[in-house]
Amino acid sequence: MSTPHPRRKLILIVDDEREIRNLVQRYLDREGFAVIGAGDGAEMQDVLSKRLPDLVIMDIRLPGDDGVSLTRQLRSTSRIPIIMLTSKKEVADRVTGLESGADDYLTKPFDLRELLARVQALLRRAEEGRTTGTASRGVLCFSGWELDISQRELRGADERKIPLSTAEFDLLRVLVENANKVLNRDFLLQVTRGRSTMPFDRTIDVRIGHLRRHLLTGHGDGKQLIKTVRGAGYMLASEVHYRDPAD
Repeated sequence: MSTPHPRRKLILIVDDEREIRNLVQRYLDREGFAVIGAGDGAEMQDVLSKRLPDLVIMDIRLPGDDGVSLTRQLRSTSRIPIIMLTSKKEVADRVTGLESGADDYLTKPFDLRELLARVQALLRRAEEGRTTGTASRGVLCFSGWELDISQRELRGADERKIPLSTAEFDLLRVLVENANKVLNRDFLLQVTRGRSTMPFDRTIDVRIGHLRRHLLTGHGDGKQLIKTVRGAGYMLASEVHYRDPAD
């Protein structure tokens, strides 16, 4: 009896440059992925209506709805990992991409091997997040919020779910699990498996700002919950208690 082949992970690349789509499709196909290309938001929505991909590679510059708008639309209903393709010269593009909910960014022109490494890392993190077990179960409650580890959800007191990207969830979890401790940026980058630290890299700062805005939508002041400790890092200032999901 033959062993069934595992399902190939589906990657959706949204880029209006056909040459780039074809190049990425051919490369990732050789690496064992199934790849679908879309040239704009309308084509992306058509793909999504038929099948949900495991990861999206999104160009920030697109005709019609740009990559930022499309990422925000995706993030409002889904935690699909998203890699944003940005301009090498525009730091603002990278910041805006992260603020919109992208998990990582890659500047054009990019090395296909680096793209592959980032795709594999994000898919691995998403898979780890779905794995259940003693260490990945339970609900962490703080300041009227509930962080459900097994479901990877942030919920308010009214049970409303706040959509977080994979990277945002990982960052918030680290802060909550280390409540009232100052955590420096390098540590946060390392434990959330973020991109390699570079001079003036604002990845953590941007995600902290995004989390603060999420926390402002419910109870109290997001800035007071996640405090900046000048010259040292960030700290979640709240009491935290654990609740078993079976309770």
